[in-house]
Amino acid sequence: MRETYDIVVSGGGIAGMTAAAAFGTRGYSVLCVDPAPPIIAEADPGSDLRSTAFLQPSISVLEDAGLWDRFAPHAMPLQVMRIVDAGGEAPEPRVSHDFDASDISDMPFGWNLPNWLLKRECAARLAELPNVTFRPGIGTRRLTTRESAALIGLSDGTQVAAQLLIAADGRNSPMREALDIGVRTTRFGQKALAFAVTHPLPHENVSTEIHRSGGPFTFVPLPDRDGQPCSAIVWMETGPEAARLADLPVAAFETEMTTRSCSLFGPLKLASRRTVWPIISQIAERFHGERTALMAEAAHVVPPIGAQGLNMSLADLRALLDLAPAEPLGSPQMLAAYERKRYPDVALRVMGVGMLNRASMIDAQPLRDARARVLDAMYSARPVRQALMQLGMGMR
Repeated sequence: MRETYDIVVSGGGIAGMTAAAAFGTRGYSVLCVDPAPPIIAEADPGSDLRSTAFLQPSISVLEDAGLWDRFAPHAMPLQVMRIVDAGGEAPEPRVSHDFDASDISDMPFGWNLPNWLLKRECAARLAELPNVTFRPGIGTRRLTTRESAALIGLSDGTQVAAQLLIAADGRNSPMREALDIGVRTTRFGQKALAFAVTHPLPHENVSTEIHRSGGPFTFVPLPDRDGQPCSAIVWMETGPEAARLADLPVAAFETEMTTRSCSLFGPLKLASRRTVWPIISQIAERFHGERTALMAEAAHVVPPIGAQGLNMSLADLRALLDLAPAEPLGSPQMLAAYERKRYPDVALRVMGVGMLNRASMIDAQPLRDARARVLDAMYSARPVRQALMQLGMGMR
């Protein structure tokens, strides 16, 4: 017997669970599935040790989903984003510019939380909603679309039908492949190490991005740990260098990361295990198929620069939420409007973040010197800084 829902969400990551919570809060019947149950404890060997900074425009989406009240007690506000160029002969700061949220708003840029905690709170929110069914450990296998509905086969043999299928099932999305929607992928030859550190000097709610070569080394503030200031680190390097760093003994790794950080926060101490993530840019050729909307990494992937990734995903969700009351759910009109609303902005951000990433990877000294001069000239102009802040936050 076929089960019927208003919406099926393929993908139970942060974006997928948030979509299920948001539409469930609005009264739609929702099924959310994912082949991998969410790992909701930091100490679990498979937990996601990255963190997410929710920028201002994303908060209203989280409020609509009933999630912000759950997140807020754990959130670390980000008041200043600091860009440091350390591309000289020695690993030390030579250009530094602060982007202060007070220049454009009376609120912080955003709020940072660890991903494992976000997954825990998202799963708890879904359990509160009687019209949302969450089935972790079950994935989507087959898709047939009709003018009237999407027909989805699940990995446990269940058949379900929905007015709208939301594909939030990752960069290798099986639902996108079932619709024969291609992607354009850019590989940078990079990987990112993600981990947490403690340090003797306070971060003062400043997110610090240090550029030298190989990619940014980024501190993102976290709450204190064991009485010490704590930050999440994303350290991007070429693939071979990332593999070398990941295999170093802890003491040697701490020495290398303190050097790479220009000792801005004093000697760094590893406070978690190290995880390694591949870095690509990717954009789908289109963001919809019959009765299906692609969102999050099924639609777009960017390197972890400027807190764009999940905030772009929540902008996708905001567009779907805004369109749902105006057009029949899952109709061609709704999905075409979604494409028009999201594709141009996403394409611009994928291109822009890719360019910034390539600039951060520069190794040749003359090019690093040129990068420092260009960035110093740009960021020294207050109107440019303000425009970049507004653009990065999605406020223009």
